[in-house]
Amino acid sequence: MVNFQKILEEVIEDIKSQMTAPNLLLHSCCAPCSTYVLNYLMKYFKITVFYYNPNIYPQQEYEKRLTNQKTLILQMNKEFNNGINFIEGEYCNIEFYKNFMGLELEPEGGRRCELCYRLRLEETAKMACKNKFDYFTTTLTISPHKNAQTINDIGKDLADKYNVKYLFSDFKKKEGYKKSIELSKKYEIYRQNYCGCVFSKRD
Repeated sequence: MVNFQKILEEVIEDIKSQMTAPNLLLHSCCAPCSTYVLNYLMKYFKITVFYYNPNIYPQQEYEKRLTNQKTLILQMNKEFNNGINFIEGEYCNIEFYKNFMGLELEPEGGRRCELCYRLRLEETAKMACKNKFDYFTTTLTISPHKNAQTINDIGKDLADKYNVKYLFSDFKKKEGYKKSIELSKKYEIYRQNYCGCVFSKRD
């Protein structure tokens, strides 16, 4: 079993010796998951949050989560004066769901979820490559319901494909998930009760 937290800590130790902080494009699945991740990484990286989640259903839910993400960043920037930037990806919900034909009955965590991770991470890798970020990564590994090995394997594949470094992670480690709950309460952030897609809402 790969210890992705250890790999992350080794990268951070190397960064500490550098004169300037590297630029990180952080794909955020939602504000609650990004609370701890931002709090942890903003000491070492210049972070731009990339909110690309066309999986979220319905659109009213997407807008609610988007607003919460923006609110969180404003609050954290005010508190820490850290200059976290924000990019909203395209909400192409109908086009996104065309990729899942035939996978509607897959269980949570199965092939459908893996494809969803890949589609969102690939858009992040493209954005990181286009805008010359030093690293890209995702908040997805903070969830105890998501497989960090699968997510990091996808990240590595995309790093090779787009020639941009992927920041390995398992943010649920060191009580990351627990801390995200505590930080969500601190910032009064809405915590949703399903992952986001129409299938997770159904189940």
